[in-house]
Amino acid sequence: MAKGAALITGASSGIGAGLARLCAADGYDLILVARRSGRMQELAASLTATHHVNVRSIPADLAVPGAPQAIFDVARDTPIEILINNAGFGLRGPFAESDWGRQSALMQVNLMAPMHLARLFLPDMLRRRSGRILNVASTAAFVPGPFMALYYASKAALLSFSEAVANELKGSGVTATVLCPGPTRTDFFQAAGIEDSNLLRGGNVMDSSTVARAGYRAMMAGKAEVIAGARNRWMMRGVRLVPRTVVADVTRRLNSGAQ
Repeated sequence: MAKGAALITGASSGIGAGLARLCAADGYDLILVARRSGRMQELAASLTATHHVNVRSIPADLAVPGAPQAIFDVARDTPIEILINNAGFGLRGPFAESDWGRQSALMQVNLMAPMHLARLFLPDMLRRRSGRILNVASTAAFVPGPFMALYYASKAALLSFSEAVANELKGSGVTATVLCPGPTRTDFFQAAGIEDSNLLRGGNVMDSSTVARAGYRAMMAGKAEVIAGARNRWMMRGVRLVPRTVVADVTRRLNSGAQ
């Protein structure tokens, strides 16, 4: 393994699968982590046949607090050059009526697991003075999100964490990058129960492979942050000029069912 390996969570489809393909095309061996073992195994076989890299699969549910340590224990003998924290999901509904068990699992997958995995793999990267971390957040990180309050909060916290760690790592030979996609064609909207949201009616839905390329290029360039898509970048700049209460009202309408 001349280049070491890339460990990717949420790697069975969407942005995670796109990032796995890019890493494999660049010659990195892979450790894929996902809940859906069947789809992950299909991707692993395809990448091995196409790019002639070694691919290992670890079925794991990151909603389980001990999952990051279990993943680290399996992968600890492999030099992890790239850690991509892509796994995540959303839930829609009024916070006061939400199932706390599901909301707690969301925070574990979207925020606690990425932080825990980074903490586990960073020390070895720092000893080698070589490594890259990519955390997949969202443009949701920049705004309050009524009816998806904890999803938006988890991404805001992941953005802040990533920016802070990126600063700590300056001069170490290790980098941290946070990718912030807008709406993207993946299984996310169906899983979150928001296929009918107004968010999907504006035509600003990107292809997952395009988003993956934006994140991969930024990670390889050592950038601290990338917002995928020019339109999304302009929108997030504009958000900073508008009162947060107004932004919350707009997001409330976007997260509501299509009228």
